[in-house]
Amino acid sequence: MRRKLLAAVIATVLAATATAETRPSLAYQSVDPMIGTGGDGHTYPGATTPFGMIQLSPDTEQTNFKKSYKWAAGYQYGDSSILGFSHTHFSGSGHSDLGDVLVMPIAGEVKLDPGTPDAPRSGYRSQFSHATEHAEPGYYAVTLADYNTRAELTASARVGWHRYTFPAGQPAHVLLDLRSSIYDYEGKVLWSTIRVRPDGTVTGARETRGWAPGRQLFFAMRFSAPMTKRQLIDRESNKTYRGFKGPGTSPADTAEVQGKALEAVFDFGKLGAPLLLKVAVSTVSEDNAVGNLDHDAPGWDFDGARAQARGAWEQALAAVDVDAPEPMRKSFYTALYHSMLAPNLAMDWNGEYRGPDHQVHFAQDYSFYSTWSTWDTYRAEHPLMTLVQPPQRTNDFVNSLIAAQKASPFGILPVWAYQGLETWCMIGYHSVPIIADAYMKGIRGYSIDDALKAMTKSATYAPYAGLGDYMKLGYVAIDKEPEAASKTLEYAFDDWTIAQVARSAGRKDLAATFEKRAANWRNVFDPATGFVRARKTDGSFNTPFDPAAVGYGSDYTEGNAWQYSWYVPQDIGGLQKELGGADKLSAKLDALFEAKVDPKAFAHVEDISGLIGYYAHGNEPSHHIAYLYGYTGQPWRTQERLKQIMDSQYSPTPTGLAGNDDLGQMSAWYVFTAMGFYPVAPASNQYVIGRPFVSRATVNLPNGKRFTVVADSLDDAHPYIGKVTLNGKPLDRVYLRHEDIEAGGELRFEMQAQPNKDWGRAPGSRPFSMSGYGS
Repeated sequence: MRRKLLAAVIATVLAATATAETRPSLAYQSVDPMIGTGGDGHTYPGATTPFGMIQLSPDTEQTNFKKSYKWAAGYQYGDSSILGFSHTHFSGSGHSDLGDVLVMPIAGEVKLDPGTPDAPRSGYRSQFSHATEHAEPGYYAVTLADYNTRAELTASARVGWHRYTFPAGQPAHVLLDLRSSIYDYEGKVLWSTIRVRPDGTVTGARETRGWAPGRQLFFAMRFSAPMTKRQLIDRESNKTYRGFKGPGTSPADTAEVQGKALEAVFDFGKLGAPLLLKVAVSTVSEDNAVGNLDHDAPGWDFDGARAQARGAWEQALAAVDVDAPEPMRKSFYTALYHSMLAPNLAMDWNGEYRGPDHQVHFAQDYSFYSTWSTWDTYRAEHPLMTLVQPPQRTNDFVNSLIAAQKASPFGILPVWAYQGLETWCMIGYHSVPIIADAYMKGIRGYSIDDALKAMTKSATYAPYAGLGDYMKLGYVAIDKEPEAASKTLEYAFDDWTIAQVARSAGRKDLAATFEKRAANWRNVFDPATGFVRARKTDGSFNTPFDPAAVGYGSDYTEGNAWQYSWYVPQDIGGLQKELGGADKLSAKLDALFEAKVDPKAFAHVEDISGLIGYYAHGNEPSHHIAYLYGYTGQPWRTQERLKQIMDSQYSPTPTGLAGNDDLGQMSAWYVFTAMGFYPVAPASNQYVIGRPFVSRATVNLPNGKRFTVVADSLDDAHPYIGKVTLNGKPLDRVYLRHEDIEAGGELRFEMQAQPNKDWGRAPGSRPFSMSGYGS
């Protein structure tokens, strides 16, 4: 009896130990990949690894040009049928593409057309219920109702793993559709190939004329069970190529098909166990895709691959320990998760990658990354990575940007690039502040000479978007270039970051040149109206002028004068002087937030969302504005505005993002703001203090130290900062220095019911401004 009791106790202890060892961390459990998959968040729920090359996720719609915006990530939470699972996706972009190598498990009869969302049984798509979905970092599962088939997905860096459990007694098939794509339109696929190699490995490629013209992607896939039959189908000619006599096929029986509209169906008979499928991609070649498959995914251990993906995410999410109520904890860790989905690895296991010249290059001693939505992510996402990722990651990012510049046919840094190729979407040369912010923070695992060369070449390439006039006139001329006011402002900020690096590197001549250019924002400020306005070549302001007017191709980029006139992060003090002093700046901020605005006035510009007055949190040009009260000596107003934004623009639901997450920028804003500070001017090495929204957050810094934010008495009844201490000493300034955080220690807030209107008003308490402050 004793032996049995002892054995039972030991078994219980061992079981408890095993459970503790395999139980996911609280941070991991708090992530909900469904946040942002509805509305205009444009996130995807599928499986990926931090900054991974594979984003394996369900697609619910094969979009055309008119519908591409809503389905930019391939999935909308409100849909009720799944088209299949593809291996590449953008997270939160405002533009659509990718959706490469779409596969669909099918039980029973196979249909070759996808069908329509309102009649899913007319094609191979299947209905599903959210009740059968499960999404967590690195794993996604759903039951395809029409096939009674359970689909599970996980990922490694370069390989997507599938596990399909088909119903007993039903023939199992896997359909591959190379016609399918996010942002689809007639003629997008220029050419494609599918071949089945003698060992059963399926390889292929396609070239598309989508967002990045001439993009080539190669793939390799393997199945855990032998095929019983296969069909390679050219839908354009309606020809089917079989060429298969069953298992043990000889090389002479290798099947191949080429064309613009290819599908394949692989049959496996009636299976007694789940079918596993592994898919690797490469921008270089089919053989490299096979190499990625061999290197990254040996064997058939799906659960092991899932555990490795979970481990990678647990390590990444462990960068910050947060104490907050469950809803906020879920929002926080999901935001941290979303901030680490891009840039994406774009290099094969052997170091090869395809560059913007469409040629194959080799990355020596670094990993090559692409997917650069720089207009968005330089603001907060990349500054956040310097705090929560090892320096090597940021060094890889910078080396990737420099390598892309060297390979560029125009000799400039990426603007909006993915899979190594450039799209020229959006404005500015915002790879520059990404590099500058890293350099100014001491992350310098790259050649500073190469970096400065890349930065200055990008800032002096006259044919690019009005830069010739900008260098000649001091502003972009609206009669020659659309969105001229916005371009002038953003070029001026980028120029200031070049000056920062140049001065730090001892290049005083270069610093002086770009410091002068950084003041070009003044050339488009109109004192008569108090707004930034576009100017013509002859020097006159563009007329007629309505500060509320907005439209694509207007004087501003995805915004109006109300939203863009604040965009001088390098010189808010100078803007304050132009407006007539701190009180005038503060009053104008109030007018922005409190304006009575009909959202329908912005309906024709999809990116402008999350409106509070004219403030548009769903679009990046507004992201720094709430912090500007701190520059006026009224930081308590920032605290009010941030509460307003956090309460109205984020929630832990599928529609919990007010606008595109834009590859992590919306999420990075949330992470910073929840902790109590924000990088208004990247490369300044300052973070403007807002107010905390979590009671405790500890940043486990890459250097091994810890920086803890504590908020005493934090609740809805105590929304204001009463007192701030840094390592026990009173902190009167409204900003943190990067070195304050890197040194580790404690930032403590005492929250109270009423604003402390004395805090942040002492001389020297305001953040950096290149031309100082007025009254």
